[in-house]
Amino acid sequence: MIPSQTDQEMIDLIISQLKERGHHLSPEEVDLIIGLIKEKVLFHYIDQVIHQADTILDINPSLTEKEILEVLARNVVEFLGAEAASIRIYNPKREEMVSFGSYPSESEDREKVIPLEDTIAGDVVKNRRSYFVPNILKEEKYKSKEKVEKYGIHSMLALPISIPRFSLKDVDTEGCLQIYFKEEGRVFTPLEVRITEMLARRVSYVIARKRIMDLQKLSVTKDRIVEQIFLKLGKRGGVKMKEVFDLVIPELVDIMRIQRCSLFSVMEDRKHVVLEAGFPELQHGIGKVFEVANAPYIQTIVDQIGPFGEFENEKIFPTYLHILNPQKSHLLPPDLKRFLEIQNIHSVLYIPLKVNGKVQYFLTFDAQAQHPGFTEEEIEIFTLFGKELMKGLRLEKMDDILHDFKNPAIAVAGFAKRIQKILNDGEYQNQKSKVDQALDIILKETSRIQELALTLHGEGREEIIDLSERLKKRAMINEETLVELRRDNIQLIERELESPLWIRCYPLHIERVLDNLLNNASNAIPEGGGFLSIRAYQREEWAVAEISNTGQISEEDKERYLHGEGKGRGLHITTRLVKRMGGKMVMESGEGQTTFRVMFPLVFT
Repeated sequence: MIPSQTDQEMIDLIISQLKERGHHLSPEEVDLIIGLIKEKVLFHYIDQVIHQADTILDINPSLTEKEILEVLARNVVEFLGAEAASIRIYNPKREEMVSFGSYPSESEDREKVIPLEDTIAGDVVKNRRSYFVPNILKEEKYKSKEKVEKYGIHSMLALPISIPRFSLKDVDTEGCLQIYFKEEGRVFTPLEVRITEMLARRVSYVIARKRIMDLQKLSVTKDRIVEQIFLKLGKRGGVKMKEVFDLVIPELVDIMRIQRCSLFSVMEDRKHVVLEAGFPELQHGIGKVFEVANAPYIQTIVDQIGPFGEFENEKIFPTYLHILNPQKSHLLPPDLKRFLEIQNIHSVLYIPLKVNGKVQYFLTFDAQAQHPGFTEEEIEIFTLFGKELMKGLRLEKMDDILHDFKNPAIAVAGFAKRIQKILNDGEYQNQKSKVDQALDIILKETSRIQELALTLHGEGREEIIDLSERLKKRAMINEETLVELRRDNIQLIERELESPLWIRCYPLHIERVLDNLLNNASNAIPEGGGFLSIRAYQREEWAVAEISNTGQISEEDKERYLHGEGKGRGLHITTRLVKRMGGKMVMESGEGQTTFRVMFPLVFT
């Protein structure tokens, strides 16, 4: 075999260096040695290199990016016979190098953050080339000498890590892989440096594959969210947000291990927000009202006041607010911190939802797991979920309104028939007062139906009203409804109605509550008939409306009904509105009858 020019140059170089050391070999002998090295040594070495590269390329892309880089660190340590390796990633916003894992597992005394300037890791990132440290204890740029001395580390090789951006939204990820050795004065050969750099570059392919898979998973998650909500909204029987949450939350678990999720709406005055729905529902005060000014986190979300950016305990941006450390965040009030601590919540994410440029709703996600951050794609998923919930909430309100149309509509029809009969019988002059009363009720109830429809766009205005007077009027409307439904075997009993009992509320809300309780009580009376009684009185600082009926419910159903989980929508609507008005509801059942009491804070005038 005739050696190539390169081989001949290598043979000449080896012969001259051997002569300097007193060894005299012929060109043929050197050529034979080179051939043996190629056949026996290089094959084994290159096979090891290929195996290491394949091992990195075979890293499971379902791991987190930190875990992927830690696997790289382990492979490099094993290949080079090193003691340990650590990874630092450059944070361009703060111009610092952040600890991002190590092998063996990260020690507790490792500095989480080091500056970009005047550090080895910073030098590697800025110059994008490897840095050799034969003696760490003599290296000026390595500050924590006592720590490496403690572990018997004397030399280090630092390599650049670069993961190209994956989309126009991303930026390149730059970092440094630091490999530690016990040898003092270690010489790093060009071959092992080049191979190690090649292994570090291969990890970028794994992360690229991971990001492709993550995007596919996010796309599937989006489709599943839309599909689940579409199927639920398309079912007959109306929409309940509880059921929507129960369907969709499992689709989000891969992104964030969610313990609790809530949907808030901003009231017309923009000074208050209302808890509209939550998961799991029993852990939430659905209908509860919060003042924006008393909760800095709500004010930050609703008013979009900033300052925006990444801070020690929070990440604040127009598209989300991420509380990294709930117990140290200045945005959370003490009572909320205590609650989160009891629930073992370590991460809270808030997603504002805008309508016509203003935040009208926001979502909250509580998680026991630590979440250092979320990608823009993940935030997009949460936002999509929020927008679909907004649609569901509006449909739920429409279903509630349609449900509450029933009583006034039936009453209007009944009074209209009564007037028609009087007119047909020619009794108008003799029964003018009854016609006037019926017309007044028809006018008020049709106005009320109109107000119900308008609640989709606003709540109207709060007023101070007499609870006793409203209960008496709604009982009369319910009585007319029973006449229309031919339930003439139900006796209405009007017990004590202490008046006035002043409460502050939206009048439509209290009327909907009373209508639903009266309607449910009427429906619960057996076919054979019975009684329906009303009562209103003061108990300490509460105004109480009491509705009793013939019929008894089981103990196991009592708690379920109080949480609005009956078969129909009435109790579901009632429990939410009662909470919204700062009230409470209790129920007693026994000895053949059931009593519901709704209580509201008295207004002392």
